[in-house]
Amino acid sequence: MNENMNNTNEFALDMSDLVVEYRTEDGIVQAVNGLDLQIEHGSTLGLVGETGAGKTTAGLSILKLVPSPPGVIVRGSILLDGEDVLKKTEKEMEKIRGKRVSMIFQDPMTSLNPVMTVEDQIAEVIEIHNEGGGKPLEKAREMLEMVGIPGERGREYPHQFSGGMKQRVVIAMALACNPMLLIADEPTTALDVTIQAQVLEMMRKLKEVQNTSMLMITHDLGVVAETCDKVSVIYAGRVVEHGTLEDVFENTLHPYTEGLFNSLPNLDDRKAKLKPIKGLMPDPSNLPAGCVFCPRCNYACEICAEEKPKRLYRNATHYVECHLYNEKNILEGGVIGK
Repeated sequence: MNENMNNTNEFALDMSDLVVEYRTEDGIVQAVNGLDLQIEHGSTLGLVGETGAGKTTAGLSILKLVPSPPGVIVRGSILLDGEDVLKKTEKEMEKIRGKRVSMIFQDPMTSLNPVMTVEDQIAEVIEIHNEGGGKPLEKAREMLEMVGIPGERGREYPHQFSGGMKQRVVIAMALACNPMLLIADEPTTALDVTIQAQVLEMMRKLKEVQNTSMLMITHDLGVVAETCDKVSVIYAGRVVEHGTLEDVFENTLHPYTEGLFNSLPNLDDRKAKLKPIKGLMPDPSNLPAGCVFCPRCNYACEICAEEKPKRLYRNATHYVECHLYNEKNILEGGVIGK
């Protein structure tokens, strides 16, 4: 049984008001702007948004791996089971990475060392954290079996595996020390649809077996529907809508969330045209003064360009940051699509 079940804190991850900047010669890039994320023990949160929204920077911040320079964590707190990782030294973080929190990176092709066998790479993680009872290679082969790869293939090198198999190896490595929190950064992007479904199903089962909490970073709402309990929609480094799957999928509030859903193919009407969100993500080194989504929003009004929207709650789990809403109409189900 996962030792993480014996916790005293409600949240595996509690991120509050995180601000991350990249300070370059050309100016300050505002990558993350007051980000709040919470993940209960054993649950999965989907972090959804376009490329450049700040999703990967948020994941790297949890591990204190934001490249510095130019990256700077300006303010905020990141609590892992109640402990603030931003106050930890590099030495302390080495004991936390891989053991209490692990990350599956986007591209398994570049995540693995091409000149080491896959079992040696998994065993290295186990050895660093003194797991596996003095038999790291044996434990590494067990982990390969757990993700559906025969243990004897551990002696092979990454180039001898297909893309889907490489991703399974990366997942085995991430789960080798039974982490409390798993960060999955677009884990199925490079895979075809069939392999993607297999990998997601495998991750879901392993998460249940190990009672691991998970942050699923993705741009794919289908992946969110398949794997997540709650979803945070991120735009220009800030959560603009958050709720349970039912909240966000059935009672969409933010125009950006609506735009993401409208960009998906309609399976009931194959001839229906896609409705992409107009324009591009704002330049993170020159964000708009008011609502950052204002230049692309079909519902924008005067106040949107001047004033940042406040956070309003539809219920205990569902909130939005948008000027379309006030205390009254948000309780009536909002105004999107009406």
